[in-house]
Amino acid sequence: MLQQYSFNSLTAVDIEQLVTRNTDATHAIQNAVSQIIDDVRQRGDQSLRELALKFDKVALEKLYLEKEDIQALASTITRDQQRALEIAFQNIHKFHSSQLRRERVVETMPGVACWREVRPIEKVGLYIPGGSAVLPSTLLMLGVPARIAGCKEIVVCSPPQQTGKINGFVAYCLQLLKIEKIYLVGGAQAVAAMAYGTESIPKVDKIFGPGNQFVTKAKSMVQSMVNVSIDMPAGPSEVLVVADHSAQPTFVAADLLAQAEHGPDSQAVLVATSADIIQRVNDELQKQLDVLPRAEIANMALKNSYAIEVTDLHEALDFSNRYAPEHLILETDEWKSLLPRITNAGSVFLGHLTPESAGDYASGTNHTLPTSGYARSYSGVSVDSFVKKITFQHISRDGLLHIGSTVETLAELEGLHAHKNAITIRR
Repeated sequence: MLQQYSFNSLTAVDIEQLVTRNTDATHAIQNAVSQIIDDVRQRGDQSLRELALKFDKVALEKLYLEKEDIQALASTITRDQQRALEIAFQNIHKFHSSQLRRERVVETMPGVACWREVRPIEKVGLYIPGGSAVLPSTLLMLGVPARIAGCKEIVVCSPPQQTGKINGFVAYCLQLLKIEKIYLVGGAQAVAAMAYGTESIPKVDKIFGPGNQFVTKAKSMVQSMVNVSIDMPAGPSEVLVVADHSAQPTFVAADLLAQAEHGPDSQAVLVATSADIIQRVNDELQKQLDVLPRAEIANMALKNSYAIEVTDLHEALDFSNRYAPEHLILETDEWKSLLPRITNAGSVFLGHLTPESAGDYASGTNHTLPTSGYARSYSGVSVDSFVKKITFQHISRDGLLHIGSTVETLAELEGLHAHKNAITIRR
């Protein structure tokens, strides 16, 4: 089960090694992704068809599904399943709708008015992972804020299933979002297609979505190669659970396994205030793992995971902030007092009855979050991710009199006399 460490016995080098994950030391991933990007850029749709056959084992006649196909697939799921997706859609929409606010005009000095206005990013690309688990929830997490922001064109890419199509759950989410086309492209090749454009797939301005290390590497590479931006580095999923004597080992084990079943390169970290808690959680992990359908995948992830014994909750938060987890769960009665100490985390789940899976699906917060320590500098996806904020200013005659001499002086001391003249000629 989880390999155990004592925080007090770890050196700074030990801690740095523990918090570092998903590296590409040999550049094997980068080299493979570079070849895919170059091939898609040069050969477009033909490359995508060949890569679908190679990686997805599907021979595609066409690279997309349109409205009629989507409607037919959406009709294959039950009404209970449709209702669950509708509730998730509504909660995500309600939470994200509150993020779009108009800012006030600020008069920095008499006659000098400054403000910002929101404009949507016109063309956005949404990558919806396939692999071992198809994630319609990710389509909602990305599509809802894109719709709220008012993006004019939403391009969706997701790996094809063995049928050469998508499943009914993704199709129903497309209907909820009023998106009438989806491209059957996965992996690094989907990122390349949206970055450069192909005969079928439009070039976009910004690419969103989580994925494996190949997808994450592709996103990082294309933003430095072509004029496209990305939401964040969102790679293999991870969770860090802080637990003390008040924690329920069954809950903690369930939360760790919920993350571990994402994929073999996921990571689940336990930070506990005693060795006894760690042992009880390990025992419970084995019990729950034995009956888990994705036990093999989860077990591989657990081999990549560990537990840290700490003296107290403050020490636990010190380690958590160094790790900067995608998901942080505080399984303690004392969670309120710990909130001010949290400085680095993608999304935080508070108390014994708030599992990370609620945020993954339906509480309303976004589950597309920074991984691999990038929570130190990135936020999760929000409506802000899909908009630009443009600054405006207006200066009246009175305002020019107030600000003019200041600008002239500053321009002159920098030796930029044309800047100074642009003020002087108006006075």
